[in-house]
Amino acid sequence: MATDTSSSRPTIIFVHGTNSSALLGAGLITELTLRGHRAVAIDLPGHGAEVVYPKAYRSPQDLEALATEPSAVAGITVDDYVARTIGVVRRAAAMGPVILVGASQGGVTLSRVGNAVPELIDRIVYTAAYCCVDLRSLTDYLGTEENSDSLLSKITDAAVGDPRQLGVARINWLTSDPTLFAGIKDCLAATFTDAEARRLVTLLEPDEPASIPLSDARGRADTWGRIPRSYVRFNLDRLIPPALQDRFIREADALTPDNPTDVHTVDLPHVGPFEHPDLVDILEHLAERTAAPTGC
Repeated sequence: MATDTSSSRPTIIFVHGTNSSALLGAGLITELTLRGHRAVAIDLPGHGAEVVYPKAYRSPQDLEALATEPSAVAGITVDDYVARTIGVVRRAAAMGPVILVGASQGGVTLSRVGNAVPELIDRIVYTAAYCCVDLRSLTDYLGTEENSDSLLSKITDAAVGDPRQLGVARINWLTSDPTLFAGIKDCLAATFTDAEARRLVTLLEPDEPASIPLSDARGRADTWGRIPRSYVRFNLDRLIPPALQDRFIREADALTPDNPTDVHTVDLPHVGPFEHPDLVDILEHLAERTAAPTGC
């Protein structure tokens, strides 16, 4: 009798970061699928298929109006992100093992989901992502010594409006200012060509709820800490410096010494690209390790 392996293969679920969508992981999902894996990328609430661009953001831009135009995502919270992700995790877990992968701010969602439903996740993978342990929130880590080399300020230089009034961090990715564009490229994608970087910024979304980076995102030892954990260091990251990525790993290992982090390193900037063969190879290896035993 033929062996049924459908329920043995893990589902790899990709959670995007700030000002982004499932499009960031589209190449990764395609490559994993072509290699025979089950994989999906989530659009977090208000992103991707649900995005509502401010009218003043599109050509022709009106920066004065953009600074005050209300945002459709201002009221979205981290709990909404977590609920959306748990819904996908539950459906995937009904079919077999689950590997939850997150990029950048997606790490906030990963840790919160790990706290909520550890029994449904077989491995959690941070890819150059925030992994809060000792400090409460993503924002708390921005002032640390390990983050001192971050070029995040080159992104905030392109910000428009007051987050306290808008309820969102609003970035003008489509800026025509060559200095601002160069700063965005340096921070996110220094190894990209200008053409590749311009294609990238057209995929990014201007608004991100301002509350997400301030949310409590600490992984708890008794829940999140039970899940096998991997961290993929992006060695060329200039938004989350390698030193800060290493701090996340150290803190996690100190919290759960019996469940140390499985660490990998790739020579990629902050936004990958995530379909890079080295990263796909790592996730494929983790999927093979996570696959459930099969029977006839």
